[in-house]
Amino acid sequence: MTGDARSVLVERPGAHRLVTGEPPAPGPGEVRVRVHAAGVCASDREVYDGTRAAGYVRYPVVPGHEWSGTVDAAGAGVDAALVGRRTVGEGFRACGVCDRCRGGETSLCTAGYEETGFTQPGAFADYLVLPARLLHPLADDADLTAAALLEPAAVVAAAVLRAAPRAGERVAVVGAGTLGLLAVQLLAASSPAELLAVDPRTRPLEQAAAMGATVTAAPEESKELHGRYDLVVETAGAPGTARDSCLLARRGGRVVLTGMPEPGAHGIDPVHLSVSQLTVASVFGAPPAAWSYATHAFGQGLLRPAELITHRLPLTAFGEAVALVGSGDPAVGKVLLTP
Repeated sequence: MTGDARSVLVERPGAHRLVTGEPPAPGPGEVRVRVHAAGVCASDREVYDGTRAAGYVRYPVVPGHEWSGTVDAAGAGVDAALVGRRTVGEGFRACGVCDRCRGGETSLCTAGYEETGFTQPGAFADYLVLPARLLHPLADDADLTAAALLEPAAVVAAAVLRAAPRAGERVAVVGAGTLGLLAVQLLAASSPAELLAVDPRTRPLEQAAAMGATVTAAPEESKELHGRYDLVVETAGAPGTARDSCLLARRGGRVVLTGMPEPGAHGIDPVHLSVSQLTVASVFGAPPAAWSYATHAFGQGLLRPAELITHRLPLTAFGEAVALVGSGDPAVGKVLLTP
């Protein structure tokens, strides 16, 4: 195999280059994946801008934690039948042996944070090497372009599993970006009596309605709905969305936070939490059970990620892709790099 494997290397905040070399070789227990597509999200923009929290990125790094591809080589001790399989894979490189990992909470691994695309080489490359135990193989006819969104779908699946929606409940989703629209799709499958989507942008609200939301509202309009919802899933990570989500919940309701706000976000009123007896949970990443849920929902057609994709760019256009993600343009949905 010739030395023509490419990858995008972010050497330090604001500085990247395309590097080439020999394809990486999988070690014992590892596989090499030929990347089909990789999603660019706000956390990749943080890596490039240098605003990601300390300890959650290690430079130089090849970003890319949302990906799909085909296994093209297997290391020692790995089932050779995996070669040729279409697949996605978990990002957290958890130790697998600490108490949290053994309890299935791999995103809380006590051995320290390691994740594909942040501290380990990611998928903005022709090839990706990762432990075979992290793979979630897909059907032979799976749409690999759409499957590149299964990482954010797994995060949403983790929120839905934590929220445990019940048929007939009133449910709200705050934020109609990639996470929010995937949440609308999964929550619509739980047969809610009402499914609200909140976002300041018109186009995402129209998409949410097409994907199962029965009510849509801008943030100002949603104030009239405070105290109405049994379950609220927050996905935006904007300065006030955690607080607003708690206000939308009824007394005794449940709130799950998935967005990642920047420092200085508005706090949640502890008096409101206590008086309303809210249950508030948070999600960071996705454990194996959430990945299984997301890939199964995708295989059954309950998740339709392809509808969220607006841009497909070559690997050489990384700079343009990052600029699109940070542009604020409402016409920009999910941006993919396609090696």
